[in-house]
Amino acid sequence: MQYLNDGSGSELVFLFAHGAGAPMDVPFMNKVARGLAAEGIRVVRFEFPYMAARRTSGKKGGAPDRQPVLLDTWRRVVEEHGGGERVAVGGKSMGGRMATMIADEMNVRGVVCFGYPFHPPGKPQQLRTAHLESLRTPTLIVQGTRDEFGSREEIGQYSLAPSIRFEWIRDGNHSLKPRAASGADENGNISSAIGAAAAFLKAVFAARMKS
Repeated sequence: MQYLNDGSGSELVFLFAHGAGAPMDVPFMNKVARGLAAEGIRVVRFEFPYMAARRTSGKKGGAPDRQPVLLDTWRRVVEEHGGGERVAVGGKSMGGRMATMIADEMNVRGVVCFGYPFHPPGKPQQLRTAHLESLRTPTLIVQGTRDEFGSREEIGQYSLAPSIRFEWIRDGNHSLKPRAASGADENGNISSAIGAAAAFLKAVFAARMKS
């Protein structure tokens, strides 16, 4: 397993997984990881087997691993970093979704998802929310208000566990990018996302220290 570490001196460890179509070192992942590291959080990035295989082969494309492989990869990464009590988990889109699916089982400190894929674009009836109705782990979902995988209006109709809170990013799409006419800008949106995530992660680790 190959890892990228940012802010390696911190005891606040956030395991950060990529989305379905892009590796762990794309600009979005770089900006978020470095921004959180600047806030005093150690960010550990990794790749699921299919993405690691793309990197070594040089070939692009191909579907992600099946869900059992993705979840087992998450379990392995958590264990390799001291177990759930020592880490928070999360990721971009699919990586964050898979993190929510092992969070309670692994007893992690918290979850942060950047752009949760509540449904495939254009298919709002295909919801991926069943496990979110009973999720116990404190969770922050950083979501653009016009995310094509689940907009603010759509999400307001879902039945979600009280452990889940949202940080809404102004006019953001699935990567938090706004339209020029909105008056928002991409760098500002990502900065807002980093700030919200950092505050949340510090809070869940502080709660651990008190327990």
